[in-house]
Amino acid sequence: MILGAGIYQVPLIKAAQDMGLYTIVASIPGEYPGFALADQVCTINTTDQQEILKVCLRENIQAICTTGTDVAVSTIGYVCQHMGLPGISLSAARNVTDKAQMKAAFERGHVSASRFRQVNTLEKARKAASEIGYPVVVKRVDSSGSRGITVVKDPEYLAAAFDSALSGSRRDYVLVEEKLHGMEVGADGLIQNGEIVFFVPHGKSVYHTGTIDVPAGHSLPWQGSPVLSEEIRRQLNAAVQALGLDNCPFNADLFVDPDTAKVWIIEIGGRTGATCIPELISMYYGFDYYEKILKNALGEPLSLSSVPHGSPCRAMLLMSPFEGRITSVDQDILHELTDQGITVTLDYPVGHPVEKMENGTCRFGHVIFPVHQPGETDRILRKLYSSIHIDEKPLSWDHNIKPHIGDA
Repeated sequence: MILGAGIYQVPLIKAAQDMGLYTIVASIPGEYPGFALADQVCTINTTDQQEILKVCLRENIQAICTTGTDVAVSTIGYVCQHMGLPGISLSAARNVTDKAQMKAAFERGHVSASRFRQVNTLEKARKAASEIGYPVVVKRVDSSGSRGITVVKDPEYLAAAFDSALSGSRRDYVLVEEKLHGMEVGADGLIQNGEIVFFVPHGKSVYHTGTIDVPAGHSLPWQGSPVLSEEIRRQLNAAVQALGLDNCPFNADLFVDPDTAKVWIIEIGGRTGATCIPELISMYYGFDYYEKILKNALGEPLSLSSVPHGSPCRAMLLMSPFEGRITSVDQDILHELTDQGITVTLDYPVGHPVEKMENGTCRFGHVIFPVHQPGETDRILRKLYSSIHIDEKPLSWDHNIKPHIGDA
């Protein structure tokens, strides 16, 4: 059973079928590309735990998993608990899908993280921000992709941030956190039998929207020092133990200080990351990471090498600084890039609307490419963006859209 039929689940579905597995794909109705690939489709909300469990029991599934989304993780825990399947436990799933529970677990487990308060009224939010000290981060507790997150530098903007976080949440509380400073880094890996059997830090790129940094891409390898890499591993181990994660992938966001080798865990999810992270891992290490995720869900012993087999590589989401419709795409440029070993994926055809970049879901495609020399990222992205017109206007790879590249 694969939960979700969106762009981030498509490679997982394909990998399962390449392994000879029968795929049952569940998602709400919609124009999701995974439906066309599935052996069996179930139009059920992936958060409807009881209905998903009914299908899993009826079909006598051997494994359940997802990739790139947090909303289905609690359902995976629910099914695994009731069917005795390998995978994340229900209690751990709840820990990683409620950021307030996650932060409380970090505090109990002495994980290096930001100071925080869980609040359910604006008055409590004001008190928390005053105690922590501005700037603070006001954060929705049950979303991903930077949705419902605002950095507040001045008390006059706190009410709007509180309302934004609470309005899109299924919970009646939000987090007010200390604003950390440092270099933002990602990390992904696999946990089996209570231990991290594979993990890799990766460089992280973000688009600046003015109020938050939207995750936009990743790169391998991350050029951190051995001392800093070991501290990342130590803090990830502490976080995994504190949250009770086991037999699942994980994706973590961290802040690091290269000068002091200090690491803070921002948050950690019980699934692999989005933004083409599995593709980068597969390209750089020479194995199919989606296959490893599936084998872990099936309870098969994992054997993974941490020795690189490929060139440095990068993946970037394609995002627009304004909303509109795709009016044209220069196919000659796309073919030229493809001939250079660059993978360009557009989510939508010409004529389809695109959103203004406001969070990690506001993408209209992605690009994955090896990086052989300095300046190659700019060259590729300038050419690619120039080939795409939104409302007759060519996109440009300039300061309105160009991200901060978070590499060491």
